[in-house]
Amino acid sequence: MDLMNSMAISASGMKVQGTRLRVISENLANANSTAASPGDLPYRRKVILFENVLDQEMGTEKVRVKKVDVDRSDFPRRYDPGHPSADADGYVLMPNVSTLNESMDMREAQRSYEANLNTIDATRQMIMRTVDLLRSN
Repeated sequence: MDLMNSMAISASGMKVQGTRLRVISENLANANSTAASPGDLPYRRKVILFENVLDQEMGTEKVRVKKVDVDRSDFPRRYDPGHPSADADGYVLMPNVSTLNESMDMREAQRSYEANLNTIDATRQMIMRTVDLLRSN
């Protein structure tokens, strides 16, 4: 594999993981956001979908964000009759965001980002070493 292709693939991986981190951050920021009034829905968790795409110019497959969608799972209910958005039975719909799951996803995205960054660094070092070898001849 060409070294420049390696860097391009890793850069595309870093880009999608950066987007993933932004989506996770938004989910965490809204983990306790309830509806404004009874009958309204609270914040719905967002999820990111990836896809492989062929880069015709480089002849490699890269990853990109296909779309940011919403998690259609049910909203948990919490009993809080004094809350402004509580229904007639005293239950409030809460966002379908699990802070534990989001934290684990964030850690995974961070590790993937770091792995791609390390690949770019190793590739850069190989290119520099090759240039040094060519200079010495």
